[in-house]
Amino acid sequence: MSSELKFSVHRSLLTAHYNKRYKMLTRIYQTLKEDIGIIYKKDPAARNLLEVIFCYPGFHALLLHRISHKLWIWKVPLIPRLLSTFARFLTGIDIHPGATIGRRFFIDHGMGVVIGETTEIGDDVLLYQGVTLGGTSSKAEKRHPTLGRGVVVGAGAKVLGNITLGNYSKVGAGSVVINDVPEHSTVVGIPGRVVIQKTLDEESGVLMHNRIPDPISCELNRLKYEVKDLQEAVFGKKEENLN
Repeated sequence: MSSELKFSVHRSLLTAHYNKRYKMLTRIYQTLKEDIGIIYKKDPAARNLLEVIFCYPGFHALLLHRISHKLWIWKVPLIPRLLSTFARFLTGIDIHPGATIGRRFFIDHGMGVVIGETTEIGDDVLLYQGVTLGGTSSKAEKRHPTLGRGVVVGAGAKVLGNITLGNYSKVGAGSVVINDVPEHSTVVGIPGRVVIQKTLDEESGVLMHNRIPDPISCELNRLKYEVKDLQEAVFGKKEENLN
């Protein structure tokens, strides 16, 4: 093999190597940019870049998770769990390195959030503090929830088991969800009940916690009007009979 040919092959290999590294760094930069940008978009308290980088535990937990998840996929022993444990110590957010998390994920405040091993989270998902995405099986299988695109889970809500929350569905604060939730719907209560009512801010798409209807109250009101109609019907017949 001539020296020119050797040089050409060597240069091609170096070019391919650096192109691969460049693409990888570009993806990392784009992911970080989106993770920071979504905080600005969804949290009006975010004032500047340094504040987001140093003062948002949700961002810290997500950054460490993206590293630990990559190591988990590569089947690196121990280190992914050590990273997730360190993240929990640092932020109060417990994300198993096996959990799959999409783009532009935001944990607001973050304290007490738990995300299990087989959880799958789509793009543009928002979780508030105290949320649990937990499992209901002791078997090594898919036992944690799947959250579709644009899902919002309110503070203190528990989503348990291998269930699916459809795209752009919302879970009210303090709810316990154990069944699948359709797309574009809101679920509230214990156990969670689907409410077919729009509870979104038209401009931001954020769950309006103060406007979530109470399904129990709605049902009681419905029964009250039914009883009223029955009373009117019975008393009306009595009056007709008397006449």
